[in-house]
Amino acid sequence: MGSSRRELLKGAAMGAAAAAMMGMQGAVGAQAAPDAGGAGGSGALRQVPLRIGMCDWNLGKTGQVSAVELAYRCGLDGVEASVNFPDGGGGLRSPEELRGYRQACHRYGIEVPSVAMGILNSVPLKSEPKTALWVADAIAVGEKLGATCMLLAFFGPGELDMGDATSIGRVVDVLKELAPRAAAAGVSLGLENYLSAEDNLTLLDRVGSPAVQVYYDVRNSADKGRDPAKELRALKGRVCQVHLKNGDRLLSEKGEVDFAACAQALKETDYDGWLVLETASPSGSIVEDTKRNIAYIRSVF
Repeated sequence: MGSSRRELLKGAAMGAAAAAMMGMQGAVGAQAAPDAGGAGGSGALRQVPLRIGMCDWNLGKTGQVSAVELAYRCGLDGVEASVNFPDGGGGLRSPEELRGYRQACHRYGIEVPSVAMGILNSVPLKSEPKTALWVADAIAVGEKLGATCMLLAFFGPGELDMGDATSIGRVVDVLKELAPRAAAAGVSLGLENYLSAEDNLTLLDRVGSPAVQVYYDVRNSADKGRDPAKELRALKGRVCQVHLKNGDRLLSEKGEVDFAACAQALKETDYDGWLVLETASPSGSIVEDTKRNIAYIRSVF
């Protein structure tokens, strides 16, 4: 999906720019879900190409180049890399560190499907003006790493409340400003939050850009008493990436999420993106537990 999604977003960016020049801003919103009417449902189900990544914080290597080698030993295809702020300009915003990360990926055959901004949980996008600049910087990092998605986190102090018109309005305004930059870089801005599918769709429609989508975490929805498979169907064409987790258990152990049902929903909605593990290591061995989780995902998806 890497190159195709990147070209789709860049094409959308050029289309949006042309629409703006012609005074046709409404046309951009109308293109918010180019894939929403695609194949699926009653037709034959397309096999989801399995590319499995893992968050670098679950590897115990937040923002570190060493996450790449560990991902290789775990049998993963990719790493979700954290872009840390504020850190005095270090981490993946450092040209040297970024170069080392890319070299490690080449050496071990590991991809970076996404970069993540977990810092937005404690320094919220909804209230802190400087975070818009942080996201802009991180978009450039994601592009240089070949990522097609950026996780924007909205938990803790950063949690979204659709009843808070001021905060939601600010988030929408910031995303509208950043969307063209993200589209030009071929990076989707993925919103991970506790909102329902309906509220996420409302938020996306207000932004009105295909470069802003949902980063869907199946366990987050289950924790809120929602049906992840049902929500995935409702979000067809609006999900840029998916997190899989099962608390402090292996994915194969009984928990709140029906992963088989989620797999079916993703196939029905023609999702062809990455599955990213945000999993614990109950045995204490990250390598062995991750290999078990990968084997389970391959048996279900």
